[in-house]
Amino acid sequence: MKWISKHIEQYEDAKEYVDTIILPLVAFDFSSSETEKKALQNEIMSIFANEIEQKLTGRVIQFPHYHYLSSKELVAEVERLNQWIEKSTNEYVKHIILLTFDSTWKKYEEDIEGKLLWVPAMYSGDIQSKEVTQIMNDQIKELIQLIQNYW
Repeated sequence: MKWISKHIEQYEDAKEYVDTIILPLVAFDFSSSETEKKALQNEIMSIFANEIEQKLTGRVIQFPHYHYLSSKELVAEVERLNQWIEKSTNEYVKHIILLTFDSTWKKYEEDIEGKLLWVPAMYSGDIQSKEVTQIMNDQIKELIQLIQNYW
């Protein structure tokens, strides 16, 4: 299920079965030389999150991307993210899975109330190419296995 009205209607009828939230963490920076890289990562993260949601339908709900400004210090974001997690959990939600390409989050992993899954990012390439698609599919399979291990 995704954070769209049609799926939220379905969620209301099946919420006791949906115990996992998938939350993509995406850095945003429009004022640097990394803008194109960040945009590509946003696209790839959408693909990852959508594929995971499709493969694990019935158990997960994919929330909208959590966008934050690129920074080497994420202390304020950790606080904000933990508040978000606290408000998003209910009697049924047992797992909050945070997906990111930003390795800076690893420094704060123990302070976060969810499970952080860091994935090495691709910084260039045609996401429609056969090779890149295969790499992404392999990473998605590994992420799904990790998520299933948390259950």
